[in-house]
Amino acid sequence: MSTVIMHNVVSLDGFIADRNDEVGPLHEWYFSGDTPIVPGEADADGSFDHSGEGHGFRVSRASAAYVRTTWESVGTIVMGRTLFDLVNGWEGDPPTGDHVVVVSHRPKPEGWHPEASYHFVADVAAAIDKAKELAGDRVVAVNAGDVGGQILAAGLVDEVAMDVVPVVFGSGKRYFGDIDGQLLLEDPHVVIQGERVLHLRFKVRR
Repeated sequence: MSTVIMHNVVSLDGFIADRNDEVGPLHEWYFSGDTPIVPGEADADGSFDHSGEGHGFRVSRASAAYVRTTWESVGTIVMGRTLFDLVNGWEGDPPTGDHVVVVSHRPKPEGWHPEASYHFVADVAAAIDKAKELAGDRVVAVNAGDVGGQILAAGLVDEVAMDVVPVVFGSGKRYFGDIDGQLLLEDPHVVIQGERVLHLRFKVRR
């Protein structure tokens, strides 16, 4: 059965973007390292391809194995309509995984990349059900934010993953959205210090 992991890059004060949906320096660590990191493109001996040709993502060696393993584990991404509209659904080619489920009351835009495995579902519980069906035994990755917070509050998230960047936003779009009330997580079972990022993962306490 799929594990549902809520994930995003986040500022120290808990924001995934500013008020205008700009991420500022949050993603700089993805492009400032010395190790190209593209799913499925390790050398035959398991090491990383250091040519960098055609690949934009370059992270530190400390982050590379974790990021690559995480990306390769994903079968389905769950995202909200706001992010879908902002990135135009990555033009039908998600950064990882084979499928995308968009939580939205509006249908997929007419004629938009009919070849892409994108599914528009109005209800968060139904969205997770669909995502698990598509993912099989791979991970369902839920983008943090308002929709992610709703899915977490509904008890449908197994783990919370945060790539914490040393920047303070002060205001903006919150990692946990407008979640109301307290939820307990277990102690972090992943703690990896990269360059300009700290990778953390917590299981949700049941």
